[in-house]
Amino acid sequence: MTTSTSTATATSTAATGTAAAKLPKVTLAKALNAGLRKAMEDDPKVLLMGEDIGRLGGVFRITDGLQKDFGEDRVIDSPLAESGIVGTAVGLALRGYRPVVEIQFDGFVYPAYDQIVSQVAKMHYRSQGRSPMPMVIRIPFGGGIGAVEHHSESPEAQFAHTPGLKVVACSNPVDGYWMIQQAIASPDPVIFLEPKRQYHADKAELDTAATPLPLFASRVARRGTDLTLLAYGPTVKTALAAAEAAATEGKSVEVIDLRTLSPLDMGPVVESVRRTGRAVVCHEAHVNLGMGAEVAARITEECFYSLEAPVLRVGGFDTPYPPARAEEHFLPDLDRVLDAVDRSLAF
Repeated sequence: MTTSTSTATATSTAATGTAAAKLPKVTLAKALNAGLRKAMEDDPKVLLMGEDIGRLGGVFRITDGLQKDFGEDRVIDSPLAESGIVGTAVGLALRGYRPVVEIQFDGFVYPAYDQIVSQVAKMHYRSQGRSPMPMVIRIPFGGGIGAVEHHSESPEAQFAHTPGLKVVACSNPVDGYWMIQQAIASPDPVIFLEPKRQYHADKAELDTAATPLPLFASRVARRGTDLTLLAYGPTVKTALAAAEAAATEGKSVEVIDLRTLSPLDMGPVVESVRRTGRAVVCHEAHVNLGMGAEVAARITEECFYSLEAPVLRVGGFDTPYPPARAEEHFLPDLDRVLDAVDRSLAF
């Protein structure tokens, strides 16, 4: 699989002759908006639902301007009822539509949890393939924005543990643009995780004529030889910063953006760990029974004879998400990641 050391995950189409400097630079929020717009233009069966996504454009302005251009029948301001939003989307998917629903904040997904795990995840299997469930559930996730209670959660492991659901997490604008379109086109239900603190943080050049990576594929974000550092969503930026800092001390860290949590794409991970002999997994969610545990188990199973040290995990502490003033102590930061790198290399 082709990989790149930049945050852009699409393969440039050099034949177009478009100079890189002329490509527009967009934030993740703008890229997601453009991806949703393109999907709606390409397929009239795509429609959006969620609280305040129409006239307001969403609390993070991801759907800004879409209701004006596509109308209230395709960009629907829903009641404040997450279970009703997802339940309605199930019916729409059964009738041939491709609904994209927004859960305004990650901590508010739980009223819809029963619909997601009992209906969305099981309908295709229960109907023996006769009733596909082509829908996307967009969830802004993670912390780092100084929000109040229930507005900063990392529930990804709960959904990745549920058979029948696909779970992906974008980390940058280029991925955001392509992955949202690919998720909408998928015949299976996709939990689409968006790192909320990255919405307006960084910009990247977006080539809409490029060839993107497949949806369910991880990628090497930075090459290295001494240790493999795995991350997804908001911690990819932290991992890249840690690799840069480690390089100043003569340590070569390879960074892999997992991108897909269910199914996991272990090919690039296994290839990397067999070369480096060491692995650290980083995520914002609690370490206990988090995604890092599954990744570590699979690395151990497939790379046991290559490992020079145990697979280490860095994540949130085993507490409820703290008040905003304390979140910087809860979230894995540069120092905690570098400490894990140093401990692994010390074996």
